[in-house]
Amino acid sequence: MPRILIAEDEARIAQFLEKGLRANGYTTLTVDDGHLAAALARDDDFDLLVLDLGLPNLDGLEVLAEIRRRGEQMPVVILTARDGVDTTVAGFETGADDYVVKPFRFEELLARIRVRLRTERGEEPTVLRAGRVTLDIRTRRASVEGRTVDLTAREYGLLETFMRNPDRVLSREQLLSLVWGYDFDPGSNVCEVYVRALRKKLGDDVIETVRGMGYRLPR
Repeated sequence: MPRILIAEDEARIAQFLEKGLRANGYTTLTVDDGHLAAALARDDDFDLLVLDLGLPNLDGLEVLAEIRRRGEQMPVVILTARDGVDTTVAGFETGADDYVVKPFRFEELLARIRVRLRTERGEEPTVLRAGRVTLDIRTRRASVEGRTVDLTAREYGLLETFMRNPDRVLSREQLLSLVWGYDFDPGSNVCEVYVRALRKKLGDDVIETVRGMGYRLPR
């Protein structure tokens, strides 16, 4: 199971990242201090670092410079509100592998993390299967018993979340957080709307409703 170190001092975002990454099969550890992030970011302990630049006590770029100077080769994905060209260039020149600007969509960050880990660890499966549904994550195309189904970007993100968690009951709040991002509106019914859309395209019985708990895609 890939291990990810999260260096983020904003508690709401850190909790959102932990929840989303763990739901997708990763082991996580979160720190909110630059010195601690630099001390812990070692290849023997973690496979990837998600690094906020605005850390207290030691800036994210200084953390990155320290771990690269020490010889650590783990992929580093910078996650920051700083979107200036100079800062982006400085991040890459210091040794970052990718750069994501806040606010961000979790599915985009997750895709970038998967690319970096796949490069480091070898190819992961590119076709997911659960029940009668097949999802090709390279082409972003779904099929049901050989019938190709066209999906919108958000429908794809929701289905991929279900496919990566077969037989697991996912609450409405979990789905909103994972697919719509850390700034989702908990009062919105958008999750129900998209579940109905997927059922219409894939079949009414593909996604089950677990009363009082959420939704499940049987394996």
